[in-house]
Amino acid sequence: MNDTTDPRFTVLGGRPGKIVAVHLSYGSRADQRGRRPAAPSYFFKPSSSLAASGSEIVRPAGTELLAFEGEIALVIGEPARWVTPDAAWSHVASVTAANDFGLYDLRANDKGSNVRSKGGDGYTPLGPALIDAHEVDPTALRLRTWVNGDLVQDDSTAGLIFSLAQIVADLSQHFTLETGDVILTGTPAGSSVVVPGDVVEVQVDAGALSTGRLRTTVTQGARSFDPAIGSLPAVDDTQRTEAWGSAEAAGLSPAAPALSPALRDKLSRVPVAALSGQLRKRGLNDVTIDGVHPLTPGSRFVGAARTLRFVPHREDLFASHGGGQNAQKRAFDAVGEGEVIVIEARGETGSGTLGDILAIRAHARGAAAIVTDGGVRDAEAVAAVGIPVFTAGAHPAVLGRRHVPWETDVAVGCGGTTVEPGDILVGDGDGVIVIPPGIAEEVVDAALAQEAEDAWIAEQVASGHPIEGLFPMNAEWRARYESEVRK
Repeated sequence: MNDTTDPRFTVLGGRPGKIVAVHLSYGSRADQRGRRPAAPSYFFKPSSSLAASGSEIVRPAGTELLAFEGEIALVIGEPARWVTPDAAWSHVASVTAANDFGLYDLRANDKGSNVRSKGGDGYTPLGPALIDAHEVDPTALRLRTWVNGDLVQDDSTAGLIFSLAQIVADLSQHFTLETGDVILTGTPAGSSVVVPGDVVEVQVDAGALSTGRLRTTVTQGARSFDPAIGSLPAVDDTQRTEAWGSAEAAGLSPAAPALSPALRDKLSRVPVAALSGQLRKRGLNDVTIDGVHPLTPGSRFVGAARTLRFVPHREDLFASHGGGQNAQKRAFDAVGEGEVIVIEARGETGSGTLGDILAIRAHARGAAAIVTDGGVRDAEAVAAVGIPVFTAGAHPAVLGRRHVPWETDVAVGCGGTTVEPGDILVGDGDGVIVIPPGIAEEVVDAALAQEAEDAWIAEQVASGHPIEGLFPMNAEWRARYESEVRK
């Protein structure tokens, strides 16, 4: 460490060699985000982003989503390399308060590295005082954050998914944690957006010991980014929801349910073939999930999509993503009543993508169906659960033979078509079709009208009339049909 006279590094006594931050570590934050990681993941922040208590943070011109994250910071005392969780805490010298500010307007183009969104000057205030790590219980630290005097975050290290010692030990597997390095250990629920004029305070307590309040004031910058040099800030409703913590907090109107009970009832009365015809009339030909068949003949379902994506098997990736509460288990634990779990398995049927336990879990949560373009393990037991399952085939092998469970609630490719979360799916003996929610009412109403017309035509054919001129109807037959319908 050096730069002992720089006010940014006053609390640390000098410039740290590196700052490492944890992406997601508190259970409350994971529940708010709807995803719980199986292992910790990290990003780096530059030491130039440090600031002292009492500093200002500038929100750049042309941006709107500057968010605070109250955190506990660890300062490394003794270098740590390949240390165990049991020994890890002895390598921590001090604990202090931190604020891991982020500018969500700049998140998209950095793809998770957070270089620009979290690396700005003043984006990592620390202090105002250090607590000796050897005098505290790392499982019983309290973290609180206030905005303009209102308490907005209040959690403790008892709520961590990964303990502080585990985080230190994990990082030490990958590189040496050196004296003076700083680890930002993640934020609990309650992080949100602040605007110029707001004052954010963060405090860490360990019994009678306290860091005091780390105070930062938000100001408005006059300088904007130059499009001739790099990408500009960009926001959408997804980033607003993430930054504010919820759609309601962001002032976004909650989306109307894409699949109302009335629409579900109408869709349940229309065969997939009829829906396919109406979608084809509207220029949508690539909306069938090809190659999947019901495990139980006669199965039929209607539901909104919840998605799960598998990537091709690779031993190291399965080791990091296949265990614990992985993406596959999270998808089956999160599916809601009337929803359909849609699994992207790349048409690979050389292993199961689910078995009877997961089918039981989906059924217990009220899921409408499961659709996978991969295999199903324990196929007879899965079929006996009672939930409609459409699959490309059965296979006795476990998931790890061909797949790595990767992510949930993203656009997936299943059976040759793209399925987005919230798309409406209908399945029957002819297969499974995907209906964009925005045209579902129009499509089903047209399909019902066509079904009524086809039923009338079938009656005429059954009574002995020839097909020519009747199917499709010429003007004479059309007039007769409309006359009878009006009666």
